[in-house]
Amino acid sequence: MSRAAAALTTLGLVTAVSILVPPSVVNAQPPVKVYRIGYLSTGSATSTYVRPLEAFRQGLRELGWVEGQNIVIEYRYAEGRPERLPGLAEELVRLKVDVIVASPTPSAMAAKNATRTIPIVGMSLTEPVALGVIESLARPGGNITGMTYSVDTDIFGKQLQLLKEVVPKVRRVAALTNPTGTPAYPLTLSSVNTAARSLGLQLRLHEAREPGEFDAAFATMARERAIALLVFGDPMFFLHRARLADLALRNRLPAMSTQWQWVEAGGLIAYGPSLPDQWRRAAVYVDKILKGAKPADLPVEQPTKFELVINLKTAKALRMTIPPALLQRADEVMQ
Repeated sequence: MSRAAAALTTLGLVTAVSILVPPSVVNAQPPVKVYRIGYLSTGSATSTYVRPLEAFRQGLRELGWVEGQNIVIEYRYAEGRPERLPGLAEELVRLKVDVIVASPTPSAMAAKNATRTIPIVGMSLTEPVALGVIESLARPGGNITGMTYSVDTDIFGKQLQLLKEVVPKVRRVAALTNPTGTPAYPLTLSSVNTAARSLGLQLRLHEAREPGEFDAAFATMARERAIALLVFGDPMFFLHRARLADLALRNRLPAMSTQWQWVEAGGLIAYGPSLPDQWRRAAVYVDKILKGAKPADLPVEQPTKFELVINLKTAKALRMTIPPALLQRADEVMQ
């Protein structure tokens, strides 16, 4: 057969196949698998970690995971009521999500109690080894991994040291606490006390288990003539941070807390791990898990990036002057 004839024969076969097989079948692509991510938070949908959550979504997009295309995120918020977490975690388990992202520690613990098989990425985990959430940082074991929040006494020592820079004459620091807020409270309190002693400071604890106890706590601070305040990290305090910041201002108390949202709400100063950085790292964990990695094999990370945020408007209202050297070290200064 000549080369021309062979070409015609081949062309005829291709034409025949094209006639027999519809174009839609020839061009058909396998359906894209859509993964379901559960997001469990102690916070509120309207008063939550907006910037960190966007950092999480952005981190996912950079890794090729886009909501509505190949992932769906099921959001569940406890609205500042930790007792709701077990039920919300069980909802996510019933939905058969592929992975649960939980923040902070109470959410991660609720998720772990609800499932031993679905992978969990915990964010802002406080004392996870001591609380039995994981076996160790290097080898977490079980179905949970993620990022820790605290670095023992170091972060609290830094917060108290910063308060001393702002209020040089302080010798005793009032501390707003919620003993029932998180399982890590006793460990956190011990770390803060250790940090305070190392700086020659005394802590005066003022407890508030619900928002109705805020006014009484601040009234006691006023009677004791407190001149500086440390607000413990707590889901309820975070949810009501604007009210607490207002109470601190009305009582003329320069107040320190952990999250930058405290300063955004009117608090004077905040220092702690960068939440957007942690949430972005959480996206990396989710990516690895959706690609087949096991949580037990993914070491739990400790924070490496910290943020110092100062509110100059609040400082002015308190008639305080922030040391220039401190302003230069700040990652963000709100006017």
